[in-house]
Amino acid sequence: MKISFADRLPAGEYALVLPIAGKDRTPLDRLGAGRADVEAALTRQRFDGDASTAVEHFLATNGGMRRLLLVGTGTGTSPADAAEKLGGTVAARLLASGEKLAVIDLTGLGYDADAAAKVALGAALRGWRYDRYRTRLKDKQKPTLERVTIVGAGTGAQSRWEQRWQPVLEGVKLTRELVTEPPNIIYPESFVERVRHLADLGVEIEVLDGAAMKKLGMGALLGVAQGSVRDPRLLILRWSGGKKGAAPIALVGKGVTFDTGGISIKPAQGMEAMKWDMGGAAAVAGAFKAFALRKAKANVVGICGMVENMPSGNAQRPGDVVTTMSGQTVEVINTDAEGRLVLADAITYVQRNCKPSTIIDIATLTGAILVSLGHEFGGLFTPDEELATQLLAAGQASGDKLWRMPLAEPFDRMIDSPIADMKNIGAREGGSITAAMFIQRFVDDGVRWAHLDIAGMAWSDKAGTTYDKGATGYGVRLFDQFVADAVEA
Repeated sequence: MKISFADRLPAGEYALVLPIAGKDRTPLDRLGAGRADVEAALTRQRFDGDASTAVEHFLATNGGMRRLLLVGTGTGTSPADAAEKLGGTVAARLLASGEKLAVIDLTGLGYDADAAAKVALGAALRGWRYDRYRTRLKDKQKPTLERVTIVGAGTGAQSRWEQRWQPVLEGVKLTRELVTEPPNIIYPESFVERVRHLADLGVEIEVLDGAAMKKLGMGALLGVAQGSVRDPRLLILRWSGGKKGAAPIALVGKGVTFDTGGISIKPAQGMEAMKWDMGGAAAVAGAFKAFALRKAKANVVGICGMVENMPSGNAQRPGDVVTTMSGQTVEVINTDAEGRLVLADAITYVQRNCKPSTIIDIATLTGAILVSLGHEFGGLFTPDEELATQLLAAGQASGDKLWRMPLAEPFDRMIDSPIADMKNIGAREGGSITAAMFIQRFVDDGVRWAHLDIAGMAWSDKAGTTYDKGATGYGVRLFDQFVADAVEA
């Protein structure tokens, strides 16, 4: 979808979009003689201009008929708050409508450059689709909307879009693509190859294979991978846009490209969804694309622990004891609690080799977080008050919302093992918390750390404001906003 900005309405065929804030009908004034008919149509359809609602009407023009889409932006909302919902609603309604061009008229509505650019972002995010494997789509199912033009935006909107929000869009698109691809296409080796183009944007890329990780003593990550014929990978990404020598922020992503549960195998029903168990690693890769495209003034390192968790004659068994890169030992009680094992070694690696000031790990880690937060928030775990405040603010600003969860010593005791330093799972109660406590055991003193459990956020079974059913791209915008506010500001 191509986005452009203009000073006035174009000639030719297009769908005209007018934002309507509550019962304010002022935007209808620009319809001239057609206003009365449109207002009557709104009344008959009980349209009150609530956010994300829409009504379609057709206007007679000299050249025929023009589709008019009236989109509610809510009562008492600012353009900044309404922008993404407006753009997303337009794309959702017109994507497969038969229209090729949508013109969103913001004239006189107070949308500054950033708000207008956010309208574009909402439309582009909601218009994303991945139809690579859909070979028999009916004509009515095929996307037709090719262009969105925004009229009446504040001065500098085009520049704001290109320099700030289009890079974020490209990062989200990469993450969604990785998460959407089937597990026979995206596995550890191919995930790495799919992101190698980031090197062309200035991202330094380093890759460790299974043999290299064995030399480093990464027994926890390798234990997860040993049941698969797919060799694991540790993907290291570096963006050095900040002050030379300044300690980087580290983003560590769980990259289980398919999770059967291993010997502790999952139920068959719904197991196909476990292709998105690498949503954390995908978010890290997408964030780096955004950093590079907008030339973020920050030093950031990304670590993606890429494995496939499969049952086989060589698979890890419940009861095995593995030695992590840190030297700590883990009794594996449940092979389906594998993501924390991957993160443990990845976190140790980044601390020893990159000396970060802050580590944020992100993972589709536990079903327990779904019980707590559903699909509305990612779970945030951190002992650092300042970091918690920064991440919560970034989540609110970006739309990738977080909710802070507790960390407490009684939960830590629940993962003590009678034969090793710890076990990889505690009791059923507080499962997302004991998982976070496990990861915390691998964080060095003096390093700020946060854990994000996004098991309910990486994939959605229903459409949202800025995404259709499927991969959401959660995490990219959160990291981009965090770096912009906490590091670059």
